[in-house]
Amino acid sequence: MTDVRMNSFQSMPPVIKNLIIVNALVFFAQYIFGNSEFSWINNMFALHDVRSEFFKPHQVITHMFMHGGWAHLFFNMLPLWMFGSLLENLWGSKRFLIFYILCGLGAALLHLGSLYIELSPKYAELHQAVNQIGVSDYYTQLYVEVNTPTVGASGAVFGCLAAFGYLFPNSLIYMYFFIPIKAKWFVIFYAGLELWLGVQNSAGDNVAHWAHLGGALVGFLLVLYWNKRNRRHFY
Repeated sequence: MTDVRMNSFQSMPPVIKNLIIVNALVFFAQYIFGNSEFSWINNMFALHDVRSEFFKPHQVITHMFMHGGWAHLFFNMLPLWMFGSLLENLWGSKRFLIFYILCGLGAALLHLGSLYIELSPKYAELHQAVNQIGVSDYYTQLYVEVNTPTVGASGAVFGCLAAFGYLFPNSLIYMYFFIPIKAKWFVIFYAGLELWLGVQNSAGDNVAHWAHLGGALVGFLLVLYWNKRNRRHFY
């Protein structure tokens, strides 16, 4: 059993509350200004491959606050609140915010690395198609593929999940709100599934599996490092 003692517990601590508000407001802005793949807001703030004409360095941060739909937003904010609230109460707001941003950055970098490998053949085909006659449809298809944006807080949320699994391995998580499973097994299973899907290169499912793994890896390494340096402050 884990005995967690905190000076005060907030069900909605300030960073979690503000992250949810900011994500909701940004999604509302996406809805107002157009949420198609090539809308100006996605072109400017969603994460693109580093070779894309739409890539900007700030996108490694801004994409974390954008989402592709109401369900995408909800199923990122729900686990952020579930797992992130406890972490923020334990660590304090400043440390949790640092943790959250670093997990999101780790997710973005691993995702960009996977995109570089995955899209290299497409870029080669795209360059060949530029000067060919009668391939306009094929060129358009390739152009869309290499410039498809990535959005979502999933990488940072996976970092929170990994930290929760490390700190509270025997706590129960209820899958689908019904099936109980210990946090350590849930994290291991989920990470293994994401790794398998990433290796299978299942780009057709429209999920950034390597981003999830990147966030989880950074989250695990951070909490492992902090735990070794501050044993009295972790549980």
